[in-house]
Amino acid sequence: MSGPESLKDRKYPAKQHARNVLSQLKKKNPSKATEAKFFISGEVLEGYKYCDQTKPFRQDRYFFYLSGCNIPGAHVLYDSEKDHLTLYLPDVDKEDIMWSGLPLSLEDAAKKYDVDEVKYASDINLNSKAFTTDNNLKSQFLIEQDEDFFFALDEARAFKDEFEIELMKHAAKITDNCHYAVMSAIPIETNETHIHAEFMYHALRQGSKNQSYDPICCSGESCSTLHYVKNDEEITPDKRSILIDAGAEWDCYASDVTRCFPINGEWSKEHLEIYNLVLKMQTEAYKLIKPGANWEDIHLETHKVLIQEFIKLGIFKKEFSVDEIFDAKVSARFYPHGLGHMLGMDTHDTAGFANYSDSNELSRYLRIRRKLEPSMVVTNEPGCYFSPFLLEETLQNPIKSKYINKSVLDKYWYVGGVRIEDDVLITKDGYEIFTKITKDPEEISKIVKAGLDKGEKGFHNVV
Repeated sequence: MSGPESLKDRKYPAKQHARNVLSQLKKKNPSKATEAKFFISGEVLEGYKYCDQTKPFRQDRYFFYLSGCNIPGAHVLYDSEKDHLTLYLPDVDKEDIMWSGLPLSLEDAAKKYDVDEVKYASDINLNSKAFTTDNNLKSQFLIEQDEDFFFALDEARAFKDEFEIELMKHAAKITDNCHYAVMSAIPIETNETHIHAEFMYHALRQGSKNQSYDPICCSGESCSTLHYVKNDEEITPDKRSILIDAGAEWDCYASDVTRCFPINGEWSKEHLEIYNLVLKMQTEAYKLIKPGANWEDIHLETHKVLIQEFIKLGIFKKEFSVDEIFDAKVSARFYPHGLGHMLGMDTHDTAGFANYSDSNELSRYLRIRRKLEPSMVVTNEPGCYFSPFLLEETLQNPIKSKYINKSVLDKYWYVGGVRIEDDVLITKDGYEIFTKITKDPEEISKIVKAGLDKGEKGFHNVV
């Protein structure tokens, strides 16, 4: 299926990406950038024994960044001195043509990809002694294992060009439709697996054959598990809440979106309170998102919003101030992850500079530790969770538990957790949100109720 209309008849800008990497390498290590030659191999197909089938293929993202090519077994070489980019396709296997058909020809590849030359892998003599060890590779070319080259690749990927942005917008549009379909299909979603299936059905129908990551489809108290992958519990009326974190992929570019909704369209008191709390966290974060802003500062501000709202709800005792509770880090186990992460070809994309050894538990799992700059794409995804496992130590610690009103807290366990996640481009003046599926709780309620009224008939015509 075709991609964004805005990219019709345009090539993925591989040549400019190679120049971007060279520019970053010059900043990191000028001497290494002199007459540099970049060589990266793509992923190869790996077969299952006795199955006559290959394992799922996922192209090496660094290779794709420098080539725009999703063909297994290909290679790319950039000669910076000559500003020359060469794509090497796998050699033609005549035996394989019988099973898989004709491969892309050199002539058609030259028309399709933004490279100066297309050759076959045999032209670089990969079986020669020069290519038998990493050491020999390193002596001739810069490869991914080179620390400075690896840094340059990561930093170049952190800044998205207009072509990449269009791919990501397209992925987000597909994902919006899938989330809408899930919200609308409640009558036929009696198990978490049905949510998973509904999302993937609509993604595939729109041409997205791969997901950015394994969908997280949970209900009730399971919503407190951040990367829940079980996705097969029954959805019973007593569970009240649904959380789906799922994103379709387009041409190796990711989307990453989370939405929550009540299973019968009616928000319970506690579920809506926590939903509005998280929505406020995200809204306050948006007020601070702009070039030059320190992501860590924005993240910590969302912790303060959670604390303020918990005091209003009575979960945190009113006799304590926001600053007291913040300094005691009591909110860490209610909001254990970071505000968001870099997004691009990988879900948790490059150059975020996370520091998982941070002694500050409020920031330990924060995946971005740098200032925002134009052309970065990040996620804005605050959350609030009620996990007995996470909170056990906090509730048993008298220094921290003194801030918590346990009788009020007990009313919220069934909610499990709420997370709201958007994909966001940093612009020169502020930001642009790619994600269009509604976050308004009243609108969400209407979508779910409309699905209930409609019943099963026609659900697979949503997209």
